[in-house]
This record gives sequence, C-alpha cells and structure tokens, in this order.
Amino acid sequence: MTDRELLEAAAKAAGIELKWHPDEAVAYSDVRDSGYWSVWNPLTDDGDALRLAVKLKLTPMMRNLGVDVVSLETTEAAYERYRDDPYAATRRAIVRAAAEIGRSKT
Repeated sequence: MTDRELLEAAAKAAGIELKWHPDEAVAYSDVRDSGYWSVWNPLTDDGDALRLAVKLKLTPMMRNLGVDVVSLETTEAAYERYRDDPYAATRRAIVRAAAEIGRSKT
C-alpha cells in the first residue's frame, strides 16, 4: 500500500474524515474536535499516531529489532523493523495495524 492508501484505510478504521490538499501530499482532519481542520499524518506525527492507537485499542510491543502492534479487539497486527528510527517504525506499525482494521470494514 502507498502511504496515502495506508492513511485512508487507517482513517476509515477510526471513523476519521480526511480531506486531501489538491497536491495530494497532505491530509487534513478535524480529529482533535477543535472545529478547525489541521494536518493529520500519524506516519510522521507522534500525537496523531498515539491518538489513533488509543482510539483503536492498539498495543505496541517493543522488540529487540522492531515493534509489534496488536489490536485488543480484533486479530489485526503489524510488525515493523526499527532500522534507523524506532519512533518512525512504531508510528508506521500503528498505521499499518489500523489500516488492516480499516480494510476489513465495508
């Protein structure tokens, strides 16, 4: 999946409405219920990733070489190797697990 497809599926799982900037590089959402649309990207923003994990009851489990993220409510899971950045790997694993939940919704 592309990053856009991951974000769209993850947003669907969490019931988040996304609006894409015309250049399609940035998604906006009112996920913080502020009444203002702001950039939403849990692949790059720790706060967005944490809110997504909490909303979907996803649990990150740190390993020696990577991170597992599992859902407490479904059987969906994702694993991502750390490589150079364990924070980026954790965010990506959260989004991937959320996207799997979103893809299973019709």
